[in-house]
Amino acid sequence: MTPTAVATGARTGRTYLEVRGLTVTFDGFRAVDGVDLTLIQGDLKFLIGPNGAGKTTVVDAITGLVPATGTVDKTGQPVLGMKTHKIARMGIGRTFQTASIFEDLTVEQNLDIAAGSGRGWLTLLRRRRGRATVVAEALETIGLEHLASTKAGVLAHGQKQWLEIGMLLVQDSDVMLLDEPVAGMGAEERKATGELLQRIAAERTVVVVEHDMDFMRDFATSVTVLAAGKVLAEGTVSEIQADPKVQQVYLGTAAATGTELETGTELEKESGE
Repeated sequence: MTPTAVATGARTGRTYLEVRGLTVTFDGFRAVDGVDLTLIQGDLKFLIGPNGAGKTTVVDAITGLVPATGTVDKTGQPVLGMKTHKIARMGIGRTFQTASIFEDLTVEQNLDIAAGSGRGWLTLLRRRRGRATVVAEALETIGLEHLASTKAGVLAHGQKQWLEIGMLLVQDSDVMLLDEPVAGMGAEERKATGELLQRIAAERTVVVVEHDMDFMRDFATSVTVLAAGKVLAEGTVSEIQADPKVQQVYLGTAAATGTELETGTELEKESGE
């Protein structure tokens, strides 16, 4: 994203996250090496790349789970170096590959606890009268109204992921970083998840770390490709698929694992399909 686009986002009040020179080092190894990202409200961005490219580590660094250097600003407010709970209170939320939910509690109770993350313990312990508006809205958005009284532990895999997204919604997260949200899902669940992300991305910044290239092609509005901890390319899906550097990286590595960017005839010939 250009500096002009960033400035325009700031002037219009649109939430954005600006990452500059993000670097994460483990025992002398640079897992993330000077990554720049600009995330604008309303964008459904996919962060892709071969295994070991640094995708999840970027998310970990932004959310305070690993130490990093560089700068991360949310609408002008510094983020890097803050505690994870303070970053969450700034409206930056993330999910994990395995849903982090309270399996012995109901769907509604999970959402209610998430909604009360900023309340004191005495308030949380008081029995609510009726359903909080923010919880009701989240249940409708994630499509789990009919399962509100069901224990979260018995939900299907995809439904657990939707619940975790709902928990970010009730926390008023306007920057959502989602780590492989459709991993292990069937075709119908992937489609429903993509449509859910499109709905919530209309008013938020949503970043999806993903290996499923079909899912990316169907739902991404923009794509950033990482390789060896660095940004290799950025653009629309069509621009990324046509980029020779990206084709080389995926044909040399990801093609072997079935995550090719393109299924067209020419690319299939080149990859020996």
